[in-house]
Amino acid sequence: MITIGAGRVGGSEQDGISVFKGIPFAKTPFGPLRFAAPVPVDPWDGVLEAVRFGPRPPQPPMMPGLPAWSPDEGLDCLTVNVWTPDPGGSGLPVMVWIYGGAYRSGCADLPVYDGATLAGHGAVVVTFNHRVGMEGYGHVPGAPDNRGLLDSVAALRWVRENIAAFGGDPGNITVFGESAGAGAVACLMAMPLADGLFQRAIAQSVPGMFFTPAHAARVTESIVARAGGTSPCDSPAEVLVAAAEAVATEEIPGNPREWGPVAFAPLAFAPVVDGEVLPDTPWNALATGASRDVELITGFNRDEYRMFHVMGGGRFDDVGRAMRVLAPAGAEHAYREAYPGASDEDLYVTLMSDWMFRMPSALLADAHTGTTFAYELTWSPTPAFRACHGLDVPLTFGALDDELAQMLAGESPDLPKLSDQFRRAWTAFAATGDPGWPRYDAATATTHVFDVEPADLPDPEAASRAIWSKPGFSPIG
Repeated sequence: MITIGAGRVGGSEQDGISVFKGIPFAKTPFGPLRFAAPVPVDPWDGVLEAVRFGPRPPQPPMMPGLPAWSPDEGLDCLTVNVWTPDPGGSGLPVMVWIYGGAYRSGCADLPVYDGATLAGHGAVVVTFNHRVGMEGYGHVPGAPDNRGLLDSVAALRWVRENIAAFGGDPGNITVFGESAGAGAVACLMAMPLADGLFQRAIAQSVPGMFFTPAHAARVTESIVARAGGTSPCDSPAEVLVAAAEAVATEEIPGNPREWGPVAFAPLAFAPVVDGEVLPDTPWNALATGASRDVELITGFNRDEYRMFHVMGGGRFDDVGRAMRVLAPAGAEHAYREAYPGASDEDLYVTLMSDWMFRMPSALLADAHTGTTFAYELTWSPTPAFRACHGLDVPLTFGALDDELAQMLAGESPDLPKLSDQFRRAWTAFAATGDPGWPRYDAATATTHVFDVEPADLPDPEAASRAIWSKPGFSPIG
């Protein structure tokens, strides 16, 4: 049993690791608190048996065939989970994970996010739920934007105030995340509200999509129309989930004239550069000195878009049109010159990889004025998916038997070796600030390459970086 600020909690044991699941860090974000900033939880009496994950936030199925969210699961979704190798100790580095899911879905109870293996390296590992979709990122008049980010801030405050009781060092916190979770990490580095809540950050495959308030408001108008014209505050969560998914899958795709770049990767939600919660894009904020005292690892997977391409049946849009909408002026000529002999399909996959994740991550490394380390995952365990988006997640957590690892890595005998590389680098960085390779600077762009034979190379994606280095990523809308 452990005593924290709000009361006593009991946990369980998992392979020598103490585990605490479903501890509330904020009040239920529904009823009078719906669409509000998170409010700290009230103290409780007795012992909270923290042995089950908390409910998921409202969301559509993360993948076809998975069960849809239901309000019957419960609405008290703002909870944290802790894995600690030494709850009676002190001074252990702390690693706080933020899940991805395109800002529309995600939850901390996925088996791939089990923190026991990472904790076995001598770290206290924390995961938590935050609001997604309309509840977390939808624009609601009179409510703060970016409520999912505000949930992340509240969770990090909880960690700072309570993690010593689990053996962690509240002065040595690393926040890490992948995809939309990496976008949240980048946002936190740009947010004054998050100042001082973490000392290190790892951003794995940072997405480049951010919205203006006007674009976010327009998305809400479309969602409200599909939800029957009722105010979001008066619409059940499951109705808004269905309406938002319809906008994302039926209205936005293939319609750049109406929706701009997001039509090529149809998202209804993204962080909103509102000037308050999120004052500017991460690239602009970091370039002007935000989070200069935070040590950063950022990187990407070489073939990011391959997962979406394969799962989408290999279909692809007109390359010329995509280049004109998504990329800097003159990009089609530059891409064809940089990748001679590439087919239109291969160019499209490279463009989408660059636009969605590779170049946002690379330019974040360029923008950061503090200590920075860069990486690229090039390990290609299957000919279909190659080094695709999401491959790094089971490697990071050592979840080698997870469905995601089996789908993306197949039966590769090198899976344990690559996972060991990631876990050792990430936990060493969390403990000491040194992942084991040279620091990054924009002049040489020295990048650590994760592969069967790892290497430190100068600017391995120089061709794409030359195309994208100046324009950067502005909010959509």
